[in-house]
Amino acid sequence: MAWDDVWERVFTSQEWGKYPGEDVIRFIARNFYQLEDRRSVKILEIGSGPGANLWFLAREGFDVYAIEGSPSGVEQAKARLDKELPGWRGEVLCGDFSSLPYDSETFDAVIDVEAVTCNPFAESVAIYKEVHRVLKPGGKLYSRTFAKGTLGDETGEKTSHNCYLTDTGPMAGKGPTRFTADDEIAQLLAPFSSFSFGELARSEDQVLITKEWCMTAVK
Repeated sequence: MAWDDVWERVFTSQEWGKYPGEDVIRFIARNFYQLEDRRSVKILEIGSGPGANLWFLAREGFDVYAIEGSPSGVEQAKARLDKELPGWRGEVLCGDFSSLPYDSETFDAVIDVEAVTCNPFAESVAIYKEVHRVLKPGGKLYSRTFAKGTLGDETGEKTSHNCYLTDTGPMAGKGPTRFTADDEIAQLLAPFSSFSFGELARSEDQVLITKEWCMTAVK
């Protein structure tokens, strides 16, 4: 299963993810802001949590869809959309995004912000393949994933290749986290016709806290 129930505890015990990251906004703006009819664009988020990205996408006029494993995350996302954006179009489902309940070639874009990274390498390869299936020809993926070197990498219990139950850093206590090396990205995104990636890093007091790959791919 592509989701750990630890996230139900996280979403019910703390406020989480109210606003989208600038990187997601840039991806959407670069690829879809120029379209005259945003109502024709369908965007899926896998692992949507409380719905910060969905709120942004719906606010910008796109049709939004999501698969989230946490019932509380789904409830929070729906409640915010209904309250702040009545008439929003799409659906938010509780389920496992390793098997998407959609026909092939359904979506113009798929967004993943640190959700696939919570899965072992082999399962992540299969998830990206499933994402490729539901994208339209020419559809785009945006995926942000923790990179090797993030605080907590190689700490705690190792559960599989580059995957740990970390005992320090931002993912401590939040279930398994996989840390991706740059030479593994091509294998993860193998089904796509092209891809690119850049680095997003954050440090405090000259200590690296997070290092993430911001990956984009085209079907």
